[in-house]
Amino acid sequence: MQQAEFQMKAKVWLYPGPAAWHFISLPKKEAKIIRENFSAISRGFGSLKVEVTIGQTSWKTSIFPDKKHDTYVLPLKKDIRTKENIKLDQTVTFTIKILN
Repeated sequence: MQQAEFQMKAKVWLYPGPAAWHFISLPKKEAKIIRENFSAISRGFGSLKVEVTIGQTSWKTSIFPDKKHDTYVLPLKKDIRTKENIKLDQTVTFTIKILN
């Protein structure tokens, strides 16, 4: 099995719906490695439990497959965006650790 921790950079985007959720789409290279090595432990809707770190903030959440774009998406809650001063269209560096 591949490593269970990945460091990446990606841009924050806004879901085009009424809920106004902010997301980060994982880079396709890392998404492919995650899918190939960890899909056996996926949960509902193909989600994977992860621990994410951006700056000084770490939290547990899930990433969800985005079949249309062949990647996974990471939701960014408002409190995380506020703590780390993350803005729409900003490119952020983050670490994802896959959890069992």
